[in-house]
Amino acid sequence: MKPATALALLATGAFLGAALSAVVPAGRAVPAAAMDSGPAAGAAPASPVVPAVPSQDGYAAVARAVMPAVVNISSLKVIRTYEYSPFLVDPFFRDFFGQQFPGLVVPREQREMSLGSGVFVDERGTILTNYHVVEQAQEVKVALSDGRETKARILGADQRTDLAVLRVEKDSLPHAAMGDSEKMEVGDVVLAVGNPFGLGETVTMGIISAIGRGSLGLADYEDFIQTDAAINPGNSGGALVNTRGEVIGINTAIYSRSGGYQGIGFAIPSNMARDVLDSIVKTGRVVRGYTGLAIQGLTPELARAFGLDDARGAVVAGVDPDGPAAEAGLRRGDVIVSFRGRPVVSDNDVRTQLSRLKPGERAVLEIVRDGRRREVTMVLSEPPAEATQRRRRG
Repeated sequence: MKPATALALLATGAFLGAALSAVVPAGRAVPAAAMDSGPAAGAAPASPVVPAVPSQDGYAAVARAVMPAVVNISSLKVIRTYEYSPFLVDPFFRDFFGQQFPGLVVPREQREMSLGSGVFVDERGTILTNYHVVEQAQEVKVALSDGRETKARILGADQRTDLAVLRVEKDSLPHAAMGDSEKMEVGDVVLAVGNPFGLGETVTMGIISAIGRGSLGLADYEDFIQTDAAINPGNSGGALVNTRGEVIGINTAIYSRSGGYQGIGFAIPSNMARDVLDSIVKTGRVVRGYTGLAIQGLTPELARAFGLDDARGAVVAGVDPDGPAAEAGLRRGDVIVSFRGRPVVSDNDVRTQLSRLKPGERAVLEIVRDGRRREVTMVLSEPPAEATQRRRRG
């Protein structure tokens, strides 16, 4: 029996094979002639999206500015399966040939289509979306706001943050400006822009309900913005924008009992998305520093054992003797209480913040050891496997 409450990723999917599934995604119809076509004759080239401010009539100006930059993404992957030939239904053939006869196992191809959203973030046609929207895709198509449809290529993807970067080879495409997610606070008004259920551009409004949400089991590194702006399946990869029209998050998941909107949605902060975007555009992959540090949550019981007043922090559970953490003097049993001057809430907080650092960058940690506070500085290195490969290439 499925649990009553579930976290759902927001891509809409359907299986197309020998038979159609009972639920078919409501995709937006695009004429075949519009596929991979250029601008219509006489049409003015699209201009980049400029951050807008709300008027006395609401947020129409913001919506008009951002909506052209948000696109519908459809990805197709082909899954090869194997099943027994219909001959095996007949007992005579099954008994005569045996079930291991190779000619009686028939390959089948099952086509899986996924619908999601994405947002143009520069004039070169670069799109930010979710990893799960294009995971294992053999073909990715993008439906633009003006009705055109074109193919996109995957520049790179990062499963650990559930982000992917695509590129469309067209000029003068509208795009949205990236904002600073760290400036957002609980209570700030935000707009969620996407293509729920493949219906087309949709804008909803809400507020930021919480920040720094983690431990949801959606990705390895979680620092989600929580919002009550209505988002639904198909919104994955869409933009969460502030009232100036700047992208401050990439919509990713909902918390729901029914699979639909119930007032709790999650978005990846734009600052985390920008780190992944920059790394993929420059190198084709995400490069992270190595710490040689294993951490775990600080429970109330552990906090009492360490003589701490509360359970905010992270416990060092293990240290690689040859890694940066050991070199910095960290030991098993140390409690990390702040990172770069900011209080640590949980082990997920430390893990996510460290994931944004590159080899050679410094992490200043405040720890508690034997009841006393002290500061340590850790310089991250290359992951051991990558360092070995680089030495072999050199």
